[in-house]
Amino acid sequence: MFARQVFRPANVLRQHVRRYATEPPAGAPAKASNSFLYTSFALAAVSGGYFYMRGGAPASSREAENIPAKTGAPAKAAFTGGEQGFVSLLLDRSEIINHNTKKLIFKLPEENMESGLPVASAVITKYKGPGMEKPVIRPYTPTSDVDQKGTVEFIIKKYPNGPMSTHLHDLTPGQRLDIKGPIPKYAWSPNKHEHVAMITGGTGITPMWQVANAIFKNPEDKTKVTLIFGNIKEEDILMKKELEHLENTYPQRFRAFYVLDNPPESWQGGKGFITKDLLKTVLPEPKLGDAVKIFVCGPPGLYKAISGNKKSPSDQGELDGYLKELGYNKEQVYKF
Repeated sequence: MFARQVFRPANVLRQHVRRYATEPPAGAPAKASNSFLYTSFALAAVSGGYFYMRGGAPASSREAENIPAKTGAPAKAAFTGGEQGFVSLLLDRSEIINHNTKKLIFKLPEENMESGLPVASAVITKYKGPGMEKPVIRPYTPTSDVDQKGTVEFIIKKYPNGPMSTHLHDLTPGQRLDIKGPIPKYAWSPNKHEHVAMITGGTGITPMWQVANAIFKNPEDKTKVTLIFGNIKEEDILMKKELEHLENTYPQRFRAFYVLDNPPESWQGGKGFITKDLLKTVLPEPKLGDAVKIFVCGPPGLYKAISGNKKSPSDQGELDGYLKELGYNKEQVYKF
């Protein structure tokens, strides 16, 4: 049985918020402080929400949770794993999200098919270009609903000298990509934990979105979610519209905190790096044990500072970084 947690109004929390000194990862240059987080707290109070940094109350009656249950026979799955091998999918369309990121929508083999990918899981993509001795293999996490019929979607950031991301950005509708899955990650089930915290940067938002979307689509799942999302510039915040929808629809259960390395003058969120003081303020307390799960996903520097790196896809490695310093244990943290 999980320990009951209590909401605290924003006007109470404001009295306990300290000005934040930046604590960049080892070897990184110093950045501006996170003092603007104080302003973010105040703004959220004006919007009428309650903060739940250390817990929460029952879901608000304003939450739109009247989602009809699925009926009928289960749809056929496009990805079945095992001996299936790679499936060749046709690119239906692509959409530009920002200066280096695209959304790619691929057609599944049949219109009434679902991807068959469980939450949370990824897929493997394969590409072999002219003159290449070996194919390029890269994992990606879909951002489409797991029960979406006919198509599967990915958000892909193009990296300098990245052979797979460059190839994906160069794809045009009608071309194909070899995809294999599922690659299981953290097996989610409704109410598995009382409070999930997500610490991420850049395209690390994709597995976080997969889990959060599954939580809030399910009227039986009452899990609370706190997201801490670091990026370089404001335009780099992926899926901002979808995250704002969750925040507006479920104000008692979903809160998002954004930190920018290079924010505009009008930015009211956090500045610099994701710091230990920020995490101490917004994360649920480690003493809550199994009631709390913390997911981490992002570039190597984020892992190093927040949780320590994984040893391999199958070995989480030891817990290190800010989360260890704040008193969390290895079992409370999962590194995507």
